[in-house]
Amino acid sequence: MAQLRQDYDKFVALDAEIIAIGPDGPNAFKRFWQENDIPYIGLADIKSRVADKYYQEVNLLRMGRMPAIFVIDKNGVIQYAHYGSSMSDIPPNEEILEVITTLNQPQFA
Repeated sequence: MAQLRQDYDKFVALDAEIIAIGPDGPNAFKRFWQENDIPYIGLADIKSRVADKYYQEVNLLRMGRMPAIFVIDKNGVIQYAHYGSSMSDIPPNEEILEVITTLNQPQFA
C-alpha cells in the first residue's frame, strides 16, 4: 500500500482513484489508514465478498490474501489485472500508470 501512496498524486492527475480492499475490520482499517496517512480509499472486506468476486487468491501458507491489482475503466470493465504469486509480487506503479495513461488516450476514452 505504501508503494501506491508514493505516487498517489500521479494517479489523481490521470483522473484515477485507488481503492484498497483488505480483510481487516473497519476499526483496524481506520486505525491503519490514520497511522500511515493513506490518502486513498480503504474498504474493509471482512467476509471476502469483494475479493471472492475478483478471484483474489487466499493462501494461508503465504500469510493470507495474495496481492491483486486491477485497473477498472469508467465503464466498470477490468482493463488490467495482476494476480500476485507472493506478498511481494506487486507491479511497479509505472506499469499501472502507463495502463491508465493509455486508457485516457482519445481512442480508448
